[in-house]
Amino acid sequence: MAVAAAFPSGSLLPNTPGTHLAPFTLRFPFRLRPRCAALVAAAATLREVCAGRVPDHVLQRAEEVGYVVPTEVQEQSLPLLLSGQDCVLHAQTGSGKTLAYLMSVFSAIDFSRSSVQALVVVPTRELGMQVTKVARLLAAKACTVMAMALLDGGMLKRQKSWVKAEPPAIIVATMASLCQMVERRAFSLQSMRVLVIDEICTKKERLHVLLSLLERDAPKYGIIFVAEQSERSKKAGNPPSTTVVAEFLRNEYKGSLDVLLLEEDMNFNARAASFSEVKGRGFLLVSTDIASRGFDLPQTSHIYNFDLPKTATDYLHRAGRTGREPFSRLECGVTTLITEDEHSVLQRFQNELKFHCEELPLESMFTFS
Repeated sequence: MAVAAAFPSGSLLPNTPGTHLAPFTLRFPFRLRPRCAALVAAAATLREVCAGRVPDHVLQRAEEVGYVVPTEVQEQSLPLLLSGQDCVLHAQTGSGKTLAYLMSVFSAIDFSRSSVQALVVVPTRELGMQVTKVARLLAAKACTVMAMALLDGGMLKRQKSWVKAEPPAIIVATMASLCQMVERRAFSLQSMRVLVIDEICTKKERLHVLLSLLERDAPKYGIIFVAEQSERSKKAGNPPSTTVVAEFLRNEYKGSLDVLLLEEDMNFNARAASFSEVKGRGFLLVSTDIASRGFDLPQTSHIYNFDLPKTATDYLHRAGRTGREPFSRLECGVTTLITEDEHSVLQRFQNELKFHCEELPLESMFTFS
């Protein structure tokens, strides 16, 4: 689920971020079918919603740790999930999505079998650890190995031996680790009954959110900051993210601004040419952090962080590109696209730089079909 953070900075001081940051949460309404709505209306507890579908020892454990009354997203999704239907859940952090899909997982797996029956794919190691912890907590009374985490940074050789020796019913994995384990034939997916994709924010989704923000803001001058290309990506022959973003905007952006590209591997003359082009007229400059220091574009009014900067200092330098023109009446702003799992990083930047973050749902700005 994509989230954006923006701050409108009414009066920015040079080289300092503004005082108001407003992130946007992309969330789609979940619509109930009439039959499911009737089921939900009659249910008062999590046990009643899951009755006859989820093993009693799981429900008992859930009650023991405090999961008694279902949240709104659980009330709406569980009747569909437990009936075996495919679902897409969009809700804010802390709304109960993880418990909802884990109840569905426990309803589908056979506790007597020793095989991988459910796969939960997560975008980050941190989220994977959280999901695995909850799964193990709910399955604490089961006799078999229930959940194993295959996450980036783990010892794959050791994990492979563990999976082969005693296959867990549930595997929680990041995509990179999952691919490596499947390529090494550490386990089979033939017996898998449930697949969960948790909080995967694709680059395509980010690009379309960025495009919608540009259409909403209609900036006169803007810089879009993108992460540097990793060595692994270079070796794989992938184009840099800056190129991907610039090409997308050149094809899809219908505004009047020129879309320009600035990359670190450009020589000095190419960089100078890029900046000579933008001075004196409107622009959208796509760049890595190289444009956050040493380049003077005082007319810049909008900053878009397509990717989070690595440090609070980098965030400060990016944000400091706005509000630099003396006596300008242009409204300046900084917008950051983040995933749910990146909230904590943005919160750390807030704490270090002493600015405040407010969340604004994306559906309040855009219309989704």
